[in-house]
Amino acid sequence: MKTTQLLIIDPQNDFMDIAGAALPVKGAGADMARLAAFIDAAASQIGQITVTLDSHHSVGIERAAMWISQSGQPVAPFTSIKAADVRAGNYRPRDRAALPRVQAYLEALEAGSRYTLMVWPVHCEIGTWGCNVEESVRAAYNRWERASLRPVRKVFKGMNAWTENYSALQAEVPDPQDPATQLNTGLIAQLDAAERIVIGGEASSHCVRATTEHLADNLPSRRIDKIVLLSDCMSPVPGFEAQADAFIATMRSRGALVTTSREYLQTPG
Repeated sequence: MKTTQLLIIDPQNDFMDIAGAALPVKGAGADMARLAAFIDAAASQIGQITVTLDSHHSVGIERAAMWISQSGQPVAPFTSIKAADVRAGNYRPRDRAALPRVQAYLEALEAGSRYTLMVWPVHCEIGTWGCNVEESVRAAYNRWERASLRPVRKVFKGMNAWTENYSALQAEVPDPQDPATQLNTGLIAQLDAAERIVIGGEASSHCVRATTEHLADNLPSRRIDKIVLLSDCMSPVPGFEAQADAFIATMRSRGALVTTSREYLQTPG
């Protein structure tokens, strides 16, 4: 097995399909069990582990508390809001002074052709149980830390309330006033130093997808073939299975390896 960088995307309690999770992803618990087993089995070949952590406030542009409907009613989670909806008055920010900023954000977001704004349940709020790493993965990477004497790199994302941050490498609409929302070229270069970049985490339809796309688009080496997606260590947000399937198919067509954790461990070299 080649020198490996393991990139674990948002392996947090709020995405697990367990009681108390704010945004459960069906199959996530089993995904993390397989990922933990992979860390233990491949420990001697892993040169570095990077864990991204969705880290939010209770309010933000993609939170229900930001919005109100035309009739003055609260906006429910899983509501999609487009720039045209705001122009038409179907939805507006509760803070009327924020309207120009919100309108400009939605226009810029849709111009990027990646996502439209989705109102999500409050999840991965900083300081809560839901923001913590799922226990089996945390225990496995702690074992790796003790064996290698190298700390796991933690990357926080999502703390800017005025932009969405599915990707750990760049916000959907970077904020010129916030360097943390810009493309993280330093992290990309560090990941690119490995012979293989093995990726697992949640969810394949959103944060895994967005991070992997930014990585593939910006690798200094241009070697998308070094990206490995562990298909049995990620699952889509319910209702977004088609987006996840399209992402996997596109990455495979671009040269990334899509395989299971067990199959990868059996790969020579």
